[in-house]
Amino acid sequence: MSLFQEVAALLALSALFGGLAVKLRQPLIIAYIFVGILAGPAVLGLSSEHEQFELLAEIGITMLLFVVGLKLDMRLIRSLGRVALTAGLVQIAFTLLLGYGLCRLLGLEGLEALYVAVALSFSSTVIIVKLLSDKGDIDSLYGRIAMGILIVQDIAVVLAMLLLNLFHPGAAADGGTRLAWLAGLLLAGGVALYFLMGRILPRLLASMSRSPELLMLFAVAWGTLLAGIAESLGLSKELGAFLAGFSLASTTLREAIASRLTSLRDFLLLFFFLFLGIQLDFSHMQAQLWQAGALSLFVLLGKPLIVVLIIGGLGFRKRTGFLTGLTLAQISEFSIILVAIGVGLRQVSPSALGLTTLVGLITITLSTYMILYAQPLFARLSPWLGMFERQIPHRENAADNPPDDARPDIIIYGMGRYGRQLARQLELGGMRVLGVDFDPEALVLARKAELNVCYGDAEDVDFLAHLPLQQARALVSTIPQREVNAILLRAVRRLSFAGQISLSAFRDGDAEAFHHAGAANVLRPYTDAAEFAARRLLDEIAKP
Repeated sequence: MSLFQEVAALLALSALFGGLAVKLRQPLIIAYIFVGILAGPAVLGLSSEHEQFELLAEIGITMLLFVVGLKLDMRLIRSLGRVALTAGLVQIAFTLLLGYGLCRLLGLEGLEALYVAVALSFSSTVIIVKLLSDKGDIDSLYGRIAMGILIVQDIAVVLAMLLLNLFHPGAAADGGTRLAWLAGLLLAGGVALYFLMGRILPRLLASMSRSPELLMLFAVAWGTLLAGIAESLGLSKELGAFLAGFSLASTTLREAIASRLTSLRDFLLLFFFLFLGIQLDFSHMQAQLWQAGALSLFVLLGKPLIVVLIIGGLGFRKRTGFLTGLTLAQISEFSIILVAIGVGLRQVSPSALGLTTLVGLITITLSTYMILYAQPLFARLSPWLGMFERQIPHRENAADNPPDDARPDIIIYGMGRYGRQLARQLELGGMRVLGVDFDPEALVLARKAELNVCYGDAEDVDFLAHLPLQQARALVSTIPQREVNAILLRAVRRLSFAGQISLSAFRDGDAEAFHHAGAANVLRPYTDAAEFAARRLLDEIAKP
């Protein structure tokens, strides 16, 4: 087949297996690697033009690092402060040390064991963000802690790539000279980027933003330009692309650029994973199955256990630690990329890349279901998790126990925009309201509005026992997820709550389901708002 026909066949297979992966609730990365294996010489032998695929794969990695730099949200790390930094660094250190020891026990040589252990330390930002967004948990406390840890991991990946520049084939021979050269380049680059970020880039972006197509073209050009400059100076393309994205991260247009580049990034990364699958050496694969199984078991069980210990030690409850740890129970696409760089530097053999890819396939596949069914898993394991929780989990304890003198008339779950407005109107009507939410930022906004609120998760059944339910006359949920409302309704009933329960229906069919489940009242935010707006408009139009 011609190169065009090969690409067409691979895209068709990727779309076919990608659809199957979505039905199985799996990340598309799994489908892409599988298609690469299927198209490789070991199975169908569809692909022969490796150089073209390698170029597209390199551009895909460049775009990935550019978007990571672009979305590097330092405000999230600052908001979580010591928690994200401590948990992230300690998790990486412990996983690295234990993973290295396990790799050595499994027969890996020193440098290969180190590479694989580093790969085990990282988790997939792309997969976790997608799964947490689908579950509606991206703004939960455990979701924010997980995102903070992932940001620390992303920075660590970039630093690891930076260290690899010391061993780049094009670098100087002497180690001290290489280090001095690298430090000088970074210092000069930092000064240049600071000048560009403060004076030139904002003006340039403002003129480019008049055309969305031109803005996207500029972003791609800027990312690839700095990647090319970094490569010409003996640095890695990935580092240059990351710095290019980071230089735009403080601009007001970063979200617009990121939203437009995400699809392009995903499309180009398709070729990286296809190329990876095509290049996999199956001659060592059978011998590596037991090694991959042992390392996968460590990632799926040992890595979450490390996170649970850290989060519990920092003063959080067992549920927060368990859900955070479960979220990180896989290796990252960066793990595979990092080992691939090591293969390119001839520091590790292709068999190490095959082993890392196998671990990635296993852990990403299984951890996806672990994350999706995290709540049932916690319910089953909760009795054994108490040992990982402080006797007084001080970081959540104060929020879990509202003041005794609060004695609310109404408890409202969900302090988003609708929940805050509802609470304010009820307070104006003479009711005492206690708001509950799992989003720290929503709680900050509610406190600024002088509302009485505390931290809590509707899916955390144990938390309800800490609420003053016996004093409350009603419980209202403004949470949009039907499944979460169902969990809350069942939990409140088990506690024999005598007050009125009201749930909010945001989607078609929710109201009927809630009535059938026994909710005393169903709020319809969209319908009620539309009816109120229509009446007001009709009154205005009817005026002479």
